[in-house]
Amino acid sequence: MEQQPLFIVSREDWSLHRKGYNDQARHQQRVREAIKNNLPDLVSDESIILSDGRRTVKVPIKSLDEAHFIYNYNKKQHVGQGDGDSQVGDVLGVDPQLSKKPGKGQDAGDQPGEDVFDTEISIDELEDMLFDEMELPNLEQKQKDQMQTTEIVFHDIRKKGIMSNIDKKRTLLENLRRNANEGKAGIGGISPDDLRYKTWTEIVKPQSNAVIFAILDVSGSMGAFEKFCSRSYFFWMSRFLRRKYEHVEIVYIAHHTEAKEVTEEEFFTRGESGGTICSSAYQRVLDIIEQRYPPALWNIYPFHFSDGDNLTSDNERCVRLIEKLMEVSNMFGYGEINQYNRNSTLMSAYKHISNKKFKFSIIKDKGEVYKALTHFFAKQPTT
Repeated sequence: MEQQPLFIVSREDWSLHRKGYNDQARHQQRVREAIKNNLPDLVSDESIILSDGRRTVKVPIKSLDEAHFIYNYNKKQHVGQGDGDSQVGDVLGVDPQLSKKPGKGQDAGDQPGEDVFDTEISIDELEDMLFDEMELPNLEQKQKDQMQTTEIVFHDIRKKGIMSNIDKKRTLLENLRRNANEGKAGIGGISPDDLRYKTWTEIVKPQSNAVIFAILDVSGSMGAFEKFCSRSYFFWMSRFLRRKYEHVEIVYIAHHTEAKEVTEEEFFTRGESGGTICSSAYQRVLDIIEQRYPPALWNIYPFHFSDGDNLTSDNERCVRLIEKLMEVSNMFGYGEINQYNRNSTLMSAYKHISNKKFKFSIIKDKGEVYKALTHFFAKQPTT
């Protein structure tokens, strides 16, 4: 009995069968674009910040119309002419009737609007988009490595394996080579001897330890808007660090005139009042570093968020302590919630700091929380 081939290579033109796939790919691309365009608003969405991280998010997306010819109801002739270097999609002529726009704003229009629908994405999908271009800056190798990432690398081709790992290109080449040796032209009659499979190795890459100090001003001058923006930033920062780095540690510090280390739950829910002495927080961080996180073994990143109001006589001490922190840290980040663009006592002192390790971001509205995240955790260009 003649053995039937395991594979049959079809020469049918499948381009006509890919319409559904192309539409799906186009829709997914539009979804990704909509998510990127809405990231500043999504990052500051209160329902996400206050959730347990397992909900879905709705993103508005314009509907996708199929390409089709539109009948000219005005029965007028139109002529368009290119310059000789026209490309697909270039506009050669414009119908004056199409210059009318749909209603927008306070004025009423006479043209139909664009269909917009909401698509749902999970928090994980949102994080993939948000964290893709973020990393811990200036991360250095330390003596004690605990942070590890696993990378799968396909490095070899074998004759035995499972069908899910089959290398189609190598299999077809082997079949083509065998047929050529037998005096046959082309591809066909693929046999088990032609099959080739990819194999891989899991490479574990050690990464240096890192500790992040989340420092939050909880004094009486921090209103609801200031606390929400600060906690929104630290919410996404915590999720970013735990998603991309396995053994990173986060130390939460809350301060008014005094600073204390608190739990994560207290950090995000507890309210305080009183005056503001920011140097107490910086000194507390230095004490914790000395006790638990020697700089020779740890990458250190303090991030302080405040409304900028501080006891004026304390500013000089704050600058001195920040200088000490930058001596043992990879970076110091300061975020100021300044909704009304006022002159703050802290920025009046910090603007003179010229050390490259010092970074700051001014947040004037909720949408700028995203800007602060991408500023502090921007990926460094590879050299």
